[in-house]
Amino acid sequence: MFLHGKIQPQVDYKEEIQKLKKEINAVILAHYYQDAEIQDIADFIGDSLELAKKAKATDADVIVFAGVHFMAETAKILNPTKTVLVPDMEAGCSLADSCPPNLFKSFREKNPNHIAITYINCSASVKALSDIICTSSNAEKIINQIPHEQPILFSPDRNLGKYLIKKTGREMLLWEGTCIVHEAFSEEKIIRLKLEYPNAKIIAHPECEEVILRHADFIGSTSKLLNYVKEDNAENYIVVTEPGIIHQMEKSVPNKNFIPAPPQNECACNNCPYMKLNTLEKIYLCMKNNSPQIIMDEDLRLRALKPIEKMLEMS
Repeated sequence: MFLHGKIQPQVDYKEEIQKLKKEINAVILAHYYQDAEIQDIADFIGDSLELAKKAKATDADVIVFAGVHFMAETAKILNPTKTVLVPDMEAGCSLADSCPPNLFKSFREKNPNHIAITYINCSASVKALSDIICTSSNAEKIINQIPHEQPILFSPDRNLGKYLIKKTGREMLLWEGTCIVHEAFSEEKIIRLKLEYPNAKIIAHPECEEVILRHADFIGSTSKLLNYVKEDNAENYIVVTEPGIIHQMEKSVPNKNFIPAPPQNECACNNCPYMKLNTLEKIYLCMKNNSPQIIMDEDLRLRALKPIEKMLEMS
């Protein structure tokens, strides 16, 4: 690195992050879809709700959330007295963006007799307009507790909603939102991979399209996919979700082979572009500068907390 004609030493971000972590009493959380080098410096790795709950259980003053914006918001909702830092405020979510709060409010008003069960992949404002939050792990369990005569709105992921209709036998009115990553997988290419690896099992996230899910040997959340490959006896797996999870799979069962499912186009569309905005440098800078921070109005936080607490009670 050159500055005013002099060579400046490269920053060892991993070392500096560890120093800063002690100085500011921080805990670093990383979602499974982060790059491997970020997962490797994290104190906790998991899905969004699991990470927020783990942060709550620590005595850290600062939560550094390497994930996407709605996940950091959830951490703030559950940890109001802690500072929540994000490496890049632009790390959003296509699924959360597909459900703007004003349109979701209108959707609810047009269907006043429906109970709103909303997937955690949404903004704090949409959570605040919901009755119960769910994850891909506990959604089926929560829906099964709703009386059959009670109509349900399920938002924002239509693919997860369709999967849950099939699993529970419940009719639900679905919001038409999707995740750009889980919509990108090619059925034709997955079939070709299966022919190449006939003994491989196809494991998929329920946010994938129905045409993809019908080929899956196992369907589950990121955490459930990881547990499945640990306990299952196959040697090869075709992984139909964001390939960041493969790093943890390889660490957990290094003797097994994990093949990322390819997207439809010749691109890296199976990588979440929002997740990949986070870098070690940005983590270092947000800790050094105490910014960007998640700042939330207390009234909004309390309204968003209520449906999350209802979920925790039901699951």
